[in-house]
Amino acid sequence: MNEVASQAVERAIASTRHMPGALMPILHGIQDALGYIPSEAVPPIADALNLSRAEVHGVVTYYHYFRSEPPGRHVVQICRAESCKAMGSDALWSHACTRLGSDGHGVTQDGAFTVEPVYCLGLCAQSPAMTLDDKVHARVGIEKFDRLVAQAGSAA
Repeated sequence: MNEVASQAVERAIASTRHMPGALMPILHGIQDALGYIPSEAVPPIADALNLSRAEVHGVVTYYHYFRSEPPGRHVVQICRAESCKAMGSDALWSHACTRLGSDGHGVTQDGAFTVEPVYCLGLCAQSPAMTLDDKVHARVGIEKFDRLVAQAGSAA
């Protein structure tokens, strides 16, 4: 783990280790700082919280939100919950994966995008919904998706 990552892990642990249920705030702090949770962060977290490495790893891998690898420069999350599915998110998901050259998990070959499923963004009345770089977008069709991605790509 590089020095920047190591310092981010140390800060996240130090700032929340004494809270009840500190594991989730620590993981969120690390991911907020680095964009992912390096596997090398698991041992110091486990030691600080008196948990097994398996317990920490299990939480990191159980929740879709946490990443174990650095994301692309832009992160696209498409809602896969029932309301969005009923309003066309399956077609949007398929288009996004095809358009960006992604299998729906991980970083595109050029490192520009990460495409991820998310299960409810709370915009059920405005389905389908997605985020692009943590900005929420509602009523996203294929044309709107292409426009958003093009704007993000030109801003990179």
